[in-house]
Amino acid sequence: MNTRFKFKIGSQTLILVSTLYFTFGLNWALWRYFYDKVSFDNPLFCLALPILLCLPLFLFFNLVIVPKLAKPLLITFLLLSSATNHLMYNLGVYIDKDMIRNAVETNVREASDFFTLTGFLWVLATGIAPIILLLMTKIEFSPARQELKKRLLSVGAGLALAGVSAALSYKDIVAVGRNHKPARKIINTVNCVYSTFRYVQNLKPRHFTVLEENIPAVRHQTPRVLVLVIGETARAANFSLNGYARKTNPLLEKQDIVYYKDTAACGTATAVSLPCLFSHLPRGQFDAGDAKYTENLSDFLRKAGYDLLWVENDDGCKGVCSRIKTRDVVEEGHPRFCFKNYCWDDALLAGLENDLNAVEKDTVIVLHTMGSHGPAYYLRYPERFKAFQPTCDTADIQKCAQDAIVNTYDNTILYTDFIVSSAIDVLKKFPQFESGLIYVSDHGESLGENNIYLHGFPYAIAPKEQKNVPMLLWLNRLSRERVSDYACLKRQAAENAFSHDWLFHSVLGFTDVKSKFYDEKLDLFKPCALTKGDKK
Repeated sequence: MNTRFKFKIGSQTLILVSTLYFTFGLNWALWRYFYDKVSFDNPLFCLALPILLCLPLFLFFNLVIVPKLAKPLLITFLLLSSATNHLMYNLGVYIDKDMIRNAVETNVREASDFFTLTGFLWVLATGIAPIILLLMTKIEFSPARQELKKRLLSVGAGLALAGVSAALSYKDIVAVGRNHKPARKIINTVNCVYSTFRYVQNLKPRHFTVLEENIPAVRHQTPRVLVLVIGETARAANFSLNGYARKTNPLLEKQDIVYYKDTAACGTATAVSLPCLFSHLPRGQFDAGDAKYTENLSDFLRKAGYDLLWVENDDGCKGVCSRIKTRDVVEEGHPRFCFKNYCWDDALLAGLENDLNAVEKDTVIVLHTMGSHGPAYYLRYPERFKAFQPTCDTADIQKCAQDAIVNTYDNTILYTDFIVSSAIDVLKKFPQFESGLIYVSDHGESLGENNIYLHGFPYAIAPKEQKNVPMLLWLNRLSRERVSDYACLKRQAAENAFSHDWLFHSVLGFTDVKSKFYDEKLDLFKPCALTKGDKK
């Protein structure tokens, strides 16, 4: 034996061992799902299901376990699969193309929240330990012709075994495939590779799409100013404005606002929902991969002559603000509100009054908040907002009691209440403008209900906590006199359902920007618009 290695293993044995380990040792979430939701009354089905799940990995490892490539590829998949195994089992994460996009588009600050002791121990035990063993082992391959013959025989035997198993339990297999489609998204390694492939497919170079060349210029004699506050991970269920028992919105309840109780998000993760919010397309037609190469709401406003400013305190605008003026409060830093690589949302308010003082014409300002971004909820608010206790002061939220998680999350909502209410108070200092504020969250959040945490579930199976979001509107006196009947807006908000699809058209409606893509049926202001005779 080569002295560099303590152990040796034949290639065929390694293929079999790898198949079994990845199928059973790194698929805890999948097997828990089957245990909870699938009946195993048929003994033949009990044997067939593991065999059919092993088959794709067995075929895959027969292709990739070759000299020089075997160890690098196995090491890569062990690290990847041990991490996704932890996320899927402990946090209820599902892996699909959008989740891969979230991972790729994240930054160091956001990723660091997931570097927890629990996650490290999982990866150490299920990924790094096998890697160390692999590095200490010599893989022995037969001569090429003999190796190929062995693999063809083993692949044939595997296909035959799977075929017989499927035939003997056909009805059960079909029923599981038909009734448990979500399970496909937690088949570790196989689905992750497939989802990554689908994501990469969408990265092909393409031309930028200009939707509309000639948008008429807008110039109001009295500057029209809109502040858009984009929330992060706020769910409607925990807003007292929405009927939540706790007073999580004590300040906004005192403001004269319009609250939209039934609002659906476009996606369950920022990488999808944020660009969708600013798109002219409804959720059913929107594709996040196309959004970066297509004009959005900010382009329409810019072409119409509006001054635009995007103030960032989250993890980027996902391409929405790439063609307008931006300011990143984390990069600027603030001695009172910023700490290393993150800031409290107070930093967004620090420059708002100066920005409004500088207004000379129609203006839209976007404040992209950190809001309730998990899993480190406890870092999202100053100590004075720690009203609900005990709290979960760790990113390892699955270790905390659910009451503590909810307390910590509610504190973030209490802080968001302060931020949005304070922004309204700043706008009140400028009665000379026709001003308004719209707040809407990008998506919701799961706080341990049914062992599901965070967000990013495939939309079709996502729980309502991830899809129902808060949305509210405030208008100053001049806007109420010249834009819409405020009492009518409140009635509309109480009686109807809304979604992210409405934002694009409502902002065009408020700003008087004319576009062929405008749909008055999705304009919050249109049903209550004042006629010329109504305006004072």
